[in-house]
Amino acid sequence: MAQEEEIRYFVRVGTTDLDGTKSVRVALTGIKGVGRHTSSVISRMAKVDEYASLGRLDEDSVNRLRTAVEQYSSKIPSWMANRPKDVYTGEAKHLLGPDVALAKDEDVNLMRKIRCYRGIRHETGQKVRGQRTKSTGRTGKTVGVSKKKVGGS
Repeated sequence: MAQEEEIRYFVRVGTTDLDGTKSVRVALTGIKGVGRHTSSVISRMAKVDEYASLGRLDEDSVNRLRTAVEQYSSKIPSWMANRPKDVYTGEAKHLLGPDVALAKDEDVNLMRKIRCYRGIRHETGQKVRGQRTKSTGRTGKTVGVSKKKVGGS
């Protein structure tokens, strides 16, 4: 009989706990800022089979994955980065984990501060990307058709 392999259900990579039951390619997408293409590039950089189960990998392979995730932004061309030109530094960055949400919040706050059109739309809670607002995106009290009052006075 083949011996039972021990599976780890949670594997810590960076600041994220990943699902050990999924393949490496799918599990890495659990990190914010890592999509399907990025995860396959990271697994190739770490020389790990992207279709193998993450929980069944040995500790050496997992450590290679961790270093590949940390070094990803310095090893890729600028067109592959999720932030190709940073507003403040001008350099290409690939943000991962909680940095993605922080950068988004900073960008929105900058737009509000400089009072650009998108910033004003963010402030007022309206749609930002040019969608129509005549019939959708309505919030607050209902306007338009009202019920007929029942009973006489």
